[in-house]
Amino acid sequence: MKTAVKRGYRVSPTETSEWLKLRMSNLGLSGLEDLHKLTGIDRGSLSRYFRQERIPRIDVIAPLCKALEVSPETLLIALGAIDKNQEKRGRF
Repeated sequence: MKTAVKRGYRVSPTETSEWLKLRMSNLGLSGLEDLHKLTGIDRGSLSRYFRQERIPRIDVIAPLCKALEVSPETLLIALGAIDKNQEKRGRF
């Protein structure tokens, strides 16, 4: 099982959790069950992605981006999968 690698300037699991709660609240989603219904991704996998225990596979990026109404880049920064240097461009 792959885990999110902590290198450079990446968001912490706490930052990921806070981002997800705010994003879901803004979209009227009450929890991972709602996100599961929108994406078809099981709740366990969603939980592991947002705790940064796993990096999402390429096939789950698009459904997550659509459900959360964010770009793939923003999602991957929020999940700690890529460097946060994109923040300087106003995308996170």
